[in-house]
Amino acid sequence: MPHYAPSSLWRLPPEDLKRDLRQRVHDAVSPASYPSLVFFRADDVAVHGKQFAELIAVFNRHRVPLSMAVVPTWLTRSRWETIRSVAGDDPALWCWHQHGYQHKNHEREGKKCEFGQSRPVEAIRHDLQRGRDRLADIMGPAFFPAFTPPWNRCGTTTLVLLKEMGYYVISRSQGAVPAPPRGLADFAVNVDLHTRKEALPETGRDNLLTELEATLKSGFCGIMIHHQRMNGAALDFLDALLAILSREPNVRTVHFKNLIETETP
Repeated sequence: MPHYAPSSLWRLPPEDLKRDLRQRVHDAVSPASYPSLVFFRADDVAVHGKQFAELIAVFNRHRVPLSMAVVPTWLTRSRWETIRSVAGDDPALWCWHQHGYQHKNHEREGKKCEFGQSRPVEAIRHDLQRGRDRLADIMGPAFFPAFTPPWNRCGTTTLVLLKEMGYYVISRSQGAVPAPPRGLADFAVNVDLHTRKEALPETGRDNLLTELEATLKSGFCGIMIHHQRMNGAALDFLDALLAILSREPNVRTVHFKNLIETETP
């Protein structure tokens, strides 16, 4: 399981970050004639710890839904029982879905990818099925057949297989290619809270607030979380963001199951 240092934004957050956040969110959504849909996706889930408990607590406190991407080989029955005891079983809050299989890179060159085109089709199918079966067996009806590929990328073969195997959702980064086949919903994240790479915290602040404002104005905002990278400042910001969004009448917070129901006639 990966552990990384927080980004520069959370090591030295600018003092005006939360003040500017409130204004930028309000400016983005208040003129709209329809609610902006906002979903949060937490990656690399499977093991309970302090940061995971803090993540669950803040979403529970504000009653904001969260789609959680679970790595199949990292999850055990005992870990799931611990997670359930902390999170509870409220289907209105949590959408547990599949995050790859081992979270392992299989590419010898180029960007990291677990389900890229260099792998044989049967190897991809095998890992997809093993991961799905493991999560369904451990989680039971709490498991939802959506798929977040590690590093937010996968190949055409994977997308076709996901559709054939009855998955409802693929979730990657905004602008990810190739496009999924018809019938496989594409719910992309377009705001990155914790894997930011800006060297200066001021640049991180400006870019983050711009992402939030632009995506809220568009009517569809997907926010990616990596709780292992959260420190106190990142958690404090997340708490403020959830409080602001949950009080805005022109914002509707959802998880993947809500979005599927919205798309289904």
